[in-house]
Amino acid sequence: MACLLDMPYGFYQFVRFVAMVAFGYLAYSVMKRNRKNEMFIYIALAFLFQPFIKIALGRTIWNIVDVITAIGLLISVIKDTKIKLSR
Repeated sequence: MACLLDMPYGFYQFVRFVAMVAFGYLAYSVMKRNRKNEMFIYIALAFLFQPFIKIALGRTIWNIVDVITAIGLLISVIKDTKIKLSR
């Protein structure tokens, strides 16, 4: 949630790169489990957060995207944990 703070631009570039790599890994991970809907969501997020071509949404919209993405990831982790525990 540090992305909601006023940080140097390099910090946001670093976070976008890490997010792109993480979403790419998550897309690959769910693809192996044949969960195509989640795979497409993670691929779209990897493209949205990639640091090479700037997507200018404005600070307010990026903050909203960050919060929605964080909530979605939290729900995904909780959902996966419940699935693993029920097996």
